[in-house]
Amino acid sequence: MNRIELRGIVGSVKTQTVSGNKMSRFSVATSRAYKDKEGNAVIETTWHNVVAWESDRTKDLDLLRTGSKVFVAGRIRSQKFTGSDGVERTSFEVVASKVSILDTEDLSYEM
Repeated sequence: MNRIELRGIVGSVKTQTVSGNKMSRFSVATSRAYKDKEGNAVIETTWHNVVAWESDRTKDLDLLRTGSKVFVAGRIRSQKFTGSDGVERTSFEVVASKVSILDTEDLSYEM
């Protein structure tokens, strides 16, 4: 099974229309807090690249803003490519099947 669920904060957002369908590419930061061996608090942040096509489960993509709290469900997709330096690389992104904005100007949600 290829499934991922994220709850985090939106970083950059780019929304465009492709062949009449709205699509957004955005980044989501998720954080994990723990204590290291010495007992010091550590916050580990991971950035995830997300692509979402507007549908009944991914509505209001125009409302995505930097700093918005979101819930994203979907699958992970990997793509191999050769960089301009000739080195083969693999990139990973989340293809969203559901995007919920957890806060807007009218609604605030505590995470």
